Amino acid sequence: MQLFIKVTMSLLEGLGTTLKIFSLTLLMALPLGLLISLGAMSKFKIIKIPLKMLIWVIRGTPLMLQLIIFGLGPGLMGIMGMDMFLAVIIAFVLNYACYFAEIFRGGIESIPKGQYEAGTVLGYTKMQIFIRIILPQVIKRIIPPMGNEFLTLIKDTSLANTIMIYEITWNAKRMMNSEHILWPLFYSGLFYLILCGIVTVIFNYIEKKLDYYQ
Repeated sequence: MQLFIKVTMSLLEGLGTTLKIFSLTLLMALPLGLLISLGAMSKFKIIKIPLKMLIWVIRGTPLMLQLIIFGLGPGLMGIMGMDMFLAVIIAFVLNYACYFAEIFRGGIESIPKGQYEAGTVLGYTKMQIFIRIILPQVIKRIIPPMGNEFLTLIKDTSLANTIMIYEITWNAKRMMNSEHILWPLFYSGLFYLILCGIVTVIFNYIEKKLDYYQ
């Protein structure tokens, strides 16, 4: 029983770090993703092309590689590296912002052009059309793919242990090695299942609340 409590406390400590990564990533990646999306749809090639290239590179390379580049890259090149937790946040925010950008783009482009024209006829500015007419419909349409990305983010936080961030998986492996037992690794999976379950319930609730947008 004492060992179970010890393992549980260790995993709860790692859970705190996992939740920090999850929360900070969403807090910064969602607005950044919207900005990248709008920039990638811009008529100005000087803005559009670099952002499209950024999305292509980030989505086309593994998150683990990006974590290593931001976390260990500067040190390997003889440059003083940044704080590892900061490196994790930068890598996660940039990675997920690019994925969110594509989701936002798909949602925005799925809205018929007639809705923009109708807003213009009503005397709305472009900003008012986007906020009052387009954005509510976009949010409705992107909820399912956003839910999937949120679930993926919860599980991807385990990659932070690649550069020695002590989240749930790291603490589970540490307990396995120190106590010579295997079950903490499976026990850690329960934490991810619970977190994913909570996110799933929240998104199901949001979908039901937004059902009036047809």
